[in-house]
Amino acid sequence: MRHVPRLLPLMVLALASAPALAQYGPDSRYSDEDYEGYARAVPENISYGYAQVLRADEVVDVVRTRTPEERCDDVEYRESGSTTTGTVVGALVGAALGNQVGKGDGRKAATVAGAVAGGAIGNNIARQRAEAEARGCRIVEVEREETQVVGYDVEYMYKGEKYVSRLPYDPGNRLRVRVSVTPDEAGYVR
Repeated sequence: MRHVPRLLPLMVLALASAPALAQYGPDSRYSDEDYEGYARAVPENISYGYAQVLRADEVVDVVRTRTPEERCDDVEYRESGSTTTGTVVGALVGAALGNQVGKGDGRKAATVAGAVAGGAIGNNIARQRAEAEARGCRIVEVEREETQVVGYDVEYMYKGEKYVSRLPYDPGNRLRVRVSVTPDEAGYVR
């Protein structure tokens, strides 16, 4: 009788796990991907082949960019202007941005660092502008348009049927295609 209490927990564990293991049988609702090793593998109806490319047309998009450019008039050299305003504005913007970083002493340090960096950047911009103005020049923003290829409209033939797809690359003469076959359940009539 002493051996019965030792077997009782094992019997309870075996009985409790039986329904859980039964759900992984061939008729279960779980797929191979859900519980690998329990269910039987079912191969997918997928294969790969090659299609003949009939044409590949570039799809282009117009991109607009604005760049600063120096424009000069035929004017004698003049005295360059002050860079104080640019330095002050740059320092204020840099301090405001630096103040958004950190907490406590870290925030104070970031504010000071932002003010110094912003002041240097603002001074540099103001100095370049002042030098350009001294030569009778001004900085203007010029808008340019550029076309870029963003894809390809590809017409190809696979097993006598023509298809068209937009691809991010030019496939050349052949295009690898993925073929998937599934039953049409809409056509099923009882």
